[in-house]
Amino acid sequence: MRVIRNTHRVLIQGITGKQGTYWTERMQAYGTNVVGGVNPKKAGIVHCGVPVHASAKDAMAAGGFDASVLFIPPLGVKDAALDAIEAGAKHLCILTEHIPVQDVMYVMAAARDAGTHVTGPNTAGSVTVGECFTGFMPAFNERIFKPGPVGVLSRSGSLGTLMCQNIVSAGFGQTAFVGIGGDPIIGTTTRDALEALDTFDGTRAVTMVGEIGGSMEEDAAEYAAGMDKPVFAFIAGGAAPPGKKMGHAGAIVMGDKGTYASKKKALEEAGVTVLDTPSQVGEGLKAVLSD
Repeated sequence: MRVIRNTHRVLIQGITGKQGTYWTERMQAYGTNVVGGVNPKKAGIVHCGVPVHASAKDAMAAGGFDASVLFIPPLGVKDAALDAIEAGAKHLCILTEHIPVQDVMYVMAAARDAGTHVTGPNTAGSVTVGECFTGFMPAFNERIFKPGPVGVLSRSGSLGTLMCQNIVSAGFGQTAFVGIGGDPIIGTTTRDALEALDTFDGTRAVTMVGEIGGSMEEDAAEYAAGMDKPVFAFIAGGAAPPGKKMGHAGAIVMGDKGTYASKKKALEEAGVTVLDTPSQVGEGLKAVLSD
């Protein structure tokens, strides 16, 4: 369940906050099946047209949900995530950044034991184009998202948005977008997202946005080597000085691991077209999707 569909019942933890309210309304308008929210201090009210519960466990008992989106401050994420996991959530979308590392590790271990998929932390969310979205990606902006044959995954929300805009500007559209998040410890890896998009209905090509640091792109290259669909990749941070962290907490190179050169080499050997800039994606897509 790496990609949320409009048949999935979505819970919003932190629904009554400013950001939770704003984005819940936009998710609902786009087609996301929001069935309830959580705020222990406001349980019993109706907000954004859905009931607010004291906990995810109460929400599950009241009617159930499949996925939960967390608009929760960093120090509250652990308790909120564990609440949803213990309630039986199939998927968590953790938008928050700056969560204590030990809290993230605890949540990931609990999710693994319970069989709960996690996207994030520090993700902008995901979009099933023309159907629904979770998080705060501008799914409703037709200059950035429109239905089409390209699956997109990204560690960065802003660069992912730019890539999607370039795809639309070139005359194409997307099947789905998966923002995996930019922290060192995340629940959905580049390879996980690549596999999900490879098998997603209507996807004829996949574009990934990675960055220096870690080995996720190299790991994804192993899967890409066996794909029938064309894959394009843009790796941010190619000009970064050695040892320099660039933006995301996970974008740090240690020795010769996680370098731009190592990622580019692994991807190209797997048959992936590595782009110098996101603007080149249109030309590449026209070459493989011209029919």
